[in-house]
Amino acid sequence: MVNTKVKLCGIEIDNPVIPASGTFGYGYEFAEIYDINILGSFSCKGTTGEERFGNPTPRIAETEGGMINSVGLQNPGVDRVISEELPKLRECFNKKIVANVSGFSIGEYVETARKMAMQDEVGWLEINISCPNVHGGGMSFGTDASCAADVTRAVKCVSDKPVIMKLSPNVTDIVEIAKACEDAGADAVALINTIQAMRLDLKTRKPILANVMGGLSGSAVFPVALRMVYQVAKAVRIPVVGMGGISTSEDVLEMMMAGATAVEVGAANLVNPFACKDIIEGLPSAMKKYGISDLNEIIGAAI
Repeated sequence: MVNTKVKLCGIEIDNPVIPASGTFGYGYEFAEIYDINILGSFSCKGTTGEERFGNPTPRIAETEGGMINSVGLQNPGVDRVISEELPKLRECFNKKIVANVSGFSIGEYVETARKMAMQDEVGWLEINISCPNVHGGGMSFGTDASCAADVTRAVKCVSDKPVIMKLSPNVTDIVEIAKACEDAGADAVALINTIQAMRLDLKTRKPILANVMGGLSGSAVFPVALRMVYQVAKAVRIPVVGMGGISTSEDVLEMMMAGATAVEVGAANLVNPFACKDIIEGLPSAMKKYGISDLNEIIGAAI
């Protein structure tokens, strides 16, 4: 027997595999095709204070080894998530979820996080700081260490649940941002979010995405994500949740060896809705292949 259980911020999960925000809806959609209780947890769709329709279409562009999206945080708003989405989830999932929170001002982060932290289903808050700061000229909170720290401190004041800060890779030094979040009280950091990218339509000679640029995800970004997880895990004392291009059980092991305590699977869910199920079911054999009896033994092994 092998042990796939890990503890994320003090909460034990059956395995380290967590579907990433924006690729798994609110969970119950996937529960129609398999028992999602096989998951370690899952990160719900990014939630903001008010309802958002998102960006204009087209929002998706395919690319070699991945995809570029510019969905724009489409969601019904925190109050409807609590009143409509979570009750549906409650009927098919009996574990704690990761509540992904987004915002365009510190006040919006705080209020949305406060409401989500009060829900019994929520085990962790995952704070997406890749959103543009509307009060700071549109610069992303996650591209400035002091801004990232300000959001961290503000959210920690209203949550008794562990706070995981989700970091943007579109920075010069992601380690600086991670350390600022740690110093401000973050319980963990999650990385990486998507990498800014674009594609052109050769016939129209214009950008494919209506928003011109979007976020690249998929297997193409895995080596970049692995590098950043390794760098951050070396520099901080809090847990790291690794994500970016994970699609196999072996990817999970590699990401954990780089320093991740848990992992999130994103774009793979959009290609294969059974991706997380397949990864979890394949973990024991992959562990045996590489002589691993307990996943906890390999966290940060490369470091």
